[in-house]
Amino acid sequence: MSGYSSLAMVYDRLMEVDYSERAEYLLSLFSLHGGKYGTLLDLACGSGSLTLELAKRGCDMVAVDGSEDMLAAAMEKGADADVEALWLCQDMTELDLYGTVEGAVCTLDSLNHLPSSAAVGEVLRRLSLFVEPKGLLIFDVNTPYKHREVLGDNAFVFEEEDFLCAWRNRYTVRDNKVTMLLDIFVEQEDGVYERFEEEITERAYSLKKWEEMLKAAQFTPLAVYGDLTTEAPCATEERWVIVARNDTTNYANRG
Repeated sequence: MSGYSSLAMVYDRLMEVDYSERAEYLLSLFSLHGGKYGTLLDLACGSGSLTLELAKRGCDMVAVDGSEDMLAAAMEKGADADVEALWLCQDMTELDLYGTVEGAVCTLDSLNHLPSSAAVGEVLRRLSLFVEPKGLLIFDVNTPYKHREVLGDNAFVFEEEDFLCAWRNRYTVRDNKVTMLLDIFVEQEDGVYERFEEEITERAYSLKKWEEMLKAAQFTPLAVYGDLTTEAPCATEERWVIVARNDTTNYANRG
């Protein structure tokens, strides 16, 4: 996956996410499953929109992303909104916090971007070190159905007054992988459009595989929902929301 250097400029406009709604939804899931969220990790926080919405609702936020450009955008938003968070530039597979958090979220399919199930397993293992015992991890992922039927080998175009994004996908059946090729044209101050290229790869896994990876990291799966619901996902669900509890034992001697 690239560092999102050019994508950072238009990320929020491409995503079209209601971050206020998503923040309320995530906190409702913490409450539903008896989790605490006074101190919360937003892993792969991107441009920080969700982090700031959670902070506005009283959470003490630690926000981690691997892209310096995304974090720069996030910190600028935080300064403009006069909202504080601890911003850390780290690869997910090398997560290393200064202390523990009561809970963690990882949204908008960020775990799909990891290059292998082994990398996912390492991220989950590291989360088990920094999420307090019995703390909740809530994350969402693209489903195999979405990769196969929605993204597939399809192409999309997003156009606004000052930028255009041409998005082409390559789908690999064997490992349910989608490679996304993005050509982004952004208008500069002189009216000339500058072209940027991004290549992003996502991998989708079955629910059984997600459960196996969570259990290997000593997280206990508690629930799987359709996106922004508390209902069981349907066969054509494009995004699963997974709630898991950190049941790591012998906490003091982990490492």
